[in-house]
Amino acid sequence: MRTYELALVISARLDEEARNAVLERAKGYIERFGGQIGEIEEWGKRKLAYEIQKQTEAYYFFIPFDAEPTCPNELEKNMRIMDNVLRYLIVAKDEDDTFSVTPEKEEAPAEEAPAEEAPAEEAEAAPAEEAPAEEAAPAEE
Repeated sequence: MRTYELALVISARLDEEARNAVLERAKGYIERFGGQIGEIEEWGKRKLAYEIQKQTEAYYFFIPFDAEPTCPNELEKNMRIMDNVLRYLIVAKDEDDTFSVTPEKEEAPAEEAPAEEAPAEEAEAAPAEEAPAEEAAPAEE
């Protein structure tokens, strides 16, 4: 079995009950094709990067699951025709993948000494060499 993650973008026009029904239907497809679902991560309502079907906001869900390699293809066939799913993406995760969907806070890097600006000054000070003018070849008659 491999580990996958389904990123699901659901229409913001739905009420909570309809949104949960779409989510349960997606989970049902995963289980039907032999997948085992992990802990679902809900990001909630977010602004879309661009308008999709005249909508500017949507609900985001991330569903990790373990399944056989045939499961994502079957899942994709069913996700494509689901109403109220604006976008979806199925990604295979590596075993050594340490990427986290939730952004973590990082410490600010220590201030470094300013880099020397000598190369930039040298470029300004050096005169530009011109290429030798091409000599005109005598015209053959």
